Amino acid sequence: MEIGNITTVTEFVLLGLSNNPQTQVVLFVLFLVIYLLILTENLLMLLVIRADSHLHTPMYFFLSHLSFLDAFYSSIVVPKLLENLLSKWKTISLLGCFTQVSLVIFSGATEACLLSVMAYDRFQAVCHPLLYMVAMDKKVCTGLVGASWAIGMGSSLVNTLLLAQQNFCGPNFIHSFVCELPPVLLLACSDSHMSIASILTTVGVLGFGTLVLLLGSYTRIIMTALRINSAMGRSKIFSTCSSHVLVVTIFYGSGVFRYMTPASGSVLEQVLSMQYSVVTPLLNPLIYSLKNQEVKAALRRMLARQPRLTF
Repeated sequence: MEIGNITTVTEFVLLGLSNNPQTQVVLFVLFLVIYLLILTENLLMLLVIRADSHLHTPMYFFLSHLSFLDAFYSSIVVPKLLENLLSKWKTISLLGCFTQVSLVIFSGATEACLLSVMAYDRFQAVCHPLLYMVAMDKKVCTGLVGASWAIGMGSSLVNTLLLAQQNFCGPNFIHSFVCELPPVLLLACSDSHMSIASILTTVGVLGFGTLVLLLGSYTRIIMTALRINSAMGRSKIFSTCSSHVLVVTIFYGSGVFRYMTPASGSVLEQVLSMQYSVVTPLLNPLIYSLKNQEVKAALRRMLARQPRLTF
């Protein structure tokens, strides 16, 4: 659209993962299967936690919110990716792109907060077991989850409003499969220093702030575990926390690097985006279920309660 002598962009083109038609078909099938697995795994995790009273504890309360967020996060990214893999014109409207940017920031910020809350929960369970149910009662757990969602919404709102003030006059090609703030800001014709400062502050405060809480919690957990004389006791603590550490490493390792480094449209950036928007939601329920005897036992109990067909 041309206003006076200024051309205003009304849509962006997501260049995606490949321009080869045969490769796109293969990628479509691959990501469709992955997306269905993500939805199945996370919704099954939600169902198991809700159905089994043995899992009505703070840890699984937080895990249920993480599972819902992972299903939501992948649903922001993958459906549009699938559409573009089959479409000749891989366009997304300005409003659609800004909405995707907003939801990606919201999901990422909320997940960072949830992961730190889960680390704090493990700290209380390991280091203060006698006071655990008092320290992590229903009111505290609800407040921590509510604060995580509120921080995610606030971070998203601030950064999206600043992005909406930018002018886009071309080119309109985004070197990615999803609208994220770094590659979109590369296309801004106006001064984007405020948006850049805002997202760096967001990542700095939330990313590194929650990471400090995580490291602090796990440092105390490790110190407590090392003071235990029983090898079985130490093994149980490390087994309980190892899955969470693995999730945190995957999420922070890709997300923080992606948003703290200048966007260039490189293949590495797309790999990192894929890591926390597709791979992490796929792996999270597997990590928590395969390494967790309580979840596997709850799943067996749920399946055993299903009525058997009789002839």
